[in-house]
Amino acid sequence: MDTSEQKKNLQFAPPLELAGALIGELSKTRASNLKLIHVEDQTIIADYFIICTGTSNTQIRDIANTLEFKMGEQGLYPAHIEGLDEATWVLLDYGSVIVHIFNSETRRFYNLEKLWADGAELDISKYIVE
Repeated sequence: MDTSEQKKNLQFAPPLELAGALIGELSKTRASNLKLIHVEDQTIIADYFIICTGTSNTQIRDIANTLEFKMGEQGLYPAHIEGLDEATWVLLDYGSVIVHIFNSETRRFYNLEKLWADGAELDISKYIVE
């Protein structure tokens, strides 16, 4: 498959396929404790949330910037990015999939896993790139 086919396929991919591609890229960074939560039945803002943790503000920025760059190479850009300046919680909005990159303290405080506990946490092992 050539690059233009990859771009076209990912741009119009089903939300779970997009989430898998995002997790694959995140798994190549130093993001830890990756989670994928299916929230389609709980909210209209997205179908999936990806949640992960970085160890420092610098690392969180790097994870977000790397994800944006790598997905951009495939022709997919976030509609919105929040929190890069403070980098305690960075949000990248890919439409049907929202990526949350937290530091440990902020992740514990907001506890999105508990807040969205009615959503199903999905197995991401097939998306992880080692």
